[in-house]
Amino acid sequence: MRRRTLLCALGAAMALPLAARAQQKPMPVIGYLSTIASFPALLDEFRRGLAEMGFVEGQNLRIEYRMAAGDYERLPALVAELVRMPVDVIVAAGGSHLGDGGEGRNHKIPIVVISGEDPVKLGLAQSLARPGGNLTGVSQLVVAADAKRLELLHELVPAAGRIAHLVNPTNAEAERRAGDLASAAGLLGVELRFLKASKSEDFVDVFDTIARQELRALNIGADPFFISVRDELVALAQRHAVPTMYFFREFVGAGGLISYGSKLSGAYRQVGVYAGRILEGAKPADLPIVQQSEQLELVINLKTADALHLPIPPTLRARADEVIE
Repeated sequence: MRRRTLLCALGAAMALPLAARAQQKPMPVIGYLSTIASFPALLDEFRRGLAEMGFVEGQNLRIEYRMAAGDYERLPALVAELVRMPVDVIVAAGGSHLGDGGEGRNHKIPIVVISGEDPVKLGLAQSLARPGGNLTGVSQLVVAADAKRLELLHELVPAAGRIAHLVNPTNAEAERRAGDLASAAGLLGVELRFLKASKSEDFVDVFDTIARQELRALNIGADPFFISVRDELVALAQRHAVPTMYFFREFVGAGGLISYGSKLSGAYRQVGVYAGRILEGAKPADLPIVQQSEQLELVINLKTADALHLPIPPTLRARADEVIE
């Protein structure tokens, strides 16, 4: 399937007949759909949000999990499964990538989404305050921080005149983001080389290119696929001794060097709260989309920096929200 947004894939599949929704179910059902294999700690945060609204899995709530594990083309079929069950709410976690265009958004099942971009900008909501339609959730603005991540990486490795930036070419927004980031690199006086990976097998060529072209640092573009292979990416960056910037703290917790992005734990708890509110009768159109731009955090792993023989500038360390020693 060519480049699509997850939300459009949801919309297309939800055009399926929904007559079964009228059947009485013993307890409400949430369909949990993710582009990645979600980490247990994040699922715990999601369940914590539900519990705040009085819903406990296995007691008064059933959750059907469908994980694409980085294989975006599986998403439409997974959505169709959830719709046929049917479910009362779909929680779409792990980004809003996958689809090529706005087919079939007039669906009926409420959606609570964690999006890496502004849903209004993507045309998926009327406004943050009143989304309209059947979609609400959390906007993390992960992509909007791309330029800041590059700036921080340059501050950490100022001698790196050439930096690699890793993108997933199957991401519908990859080309536009590349143009924006190239402009930011020009302002920093940095030469940016764009490398592509959409599957694990591509990483051999990526790190070979970094070594061959003597690229002195690596910036990981925000994409759900890269989260799904977090441990592999971190291990490769360590093995090849490449200072690497990531977009979520979870990478640094696994041994990565540095990250700058929003707090995933807070986003997962919030979608749990919103899913619970919808089960109680709230309409997605009336639930404001939560924007996490004010909750960006800088995390540095000193152990990894030491292994790279990379000193952390005192000014950068002082600005860190968390330092892992």
